[in-house]
Amino acid sequence: MLLFRNLTQLDLTGPHEVLSRLPGARVHLVAASREPAVSESGLAIVPTATFDDVRAADVLFVPGGYGQVAATNDAATLGWLRGTPARWITSACTGALLLGAAGLLRGYRAATHWAFMDLLPLVGAIPTEQRVVIDRDRITGGGVTAGIDIALAIAAAACGSDVAAGIALQLEYDPAPAYAGHPRSAPPELVGKQRAQMAARHAERRALLERLAGESR
Repeated sequence: MLLFRNLTQLDLTGPHEVLSRLPGARVHLVAASREPAVSESGLAIVPTATFDDVRAADVLFVPGGYGQVAATNDAATLGWLRGTPARWITSACTGALLLGAAGLLRGYRAATHWAFMDLLPLVGAIPTEQRVVIDRDRITGGGVTAGIDIALAIAAAACGSDVAAGIALQLEYDPAPAYAGHPRSAPPELVGKQRAQMAARHAERRALLERLAGESR
């Protein structure tokens, strides 16, 4: 699991809780250094390994968050993602944009946070409006809380549906939200307000991905 500063911690910690319960699993939090990475909300998370320590994985997982922008601009991070073979290449939220910037989603169906779905074509991915998208050995999905669903899909793919179902039961993962969490069901005025709040981040991500796309031509 990739770890970087200013990530959205639930993108990482929700899936970590699921994946750490897989039979025989060893979950590594991999960062450029062993310095604690402080999330957007101020939670400090300690890496367990560095890029030099991990050269292959069964599952490669990338979270999102505002720090995804800096990580996408970091040659060492992109190089590690490109150079780490894995059976499953996965992400939550805007981690998909980071995977895409590393060239790992070109020609694959993929999803990300609803506010940034339109940016997926800039990295060669095919936007797919689903909470979890499985295309061959790529598993991506929506924003933040969707990370738990993504991790359960990884668990089912890696260890079988019985294992995934057992983990969901252990975690009492039985969502019953009081509020709509996606534009398809939320009031349009609320969606518009949230889009406005995220407009600056959207523009920053678009500019970065357009620049990287131009440099790769």
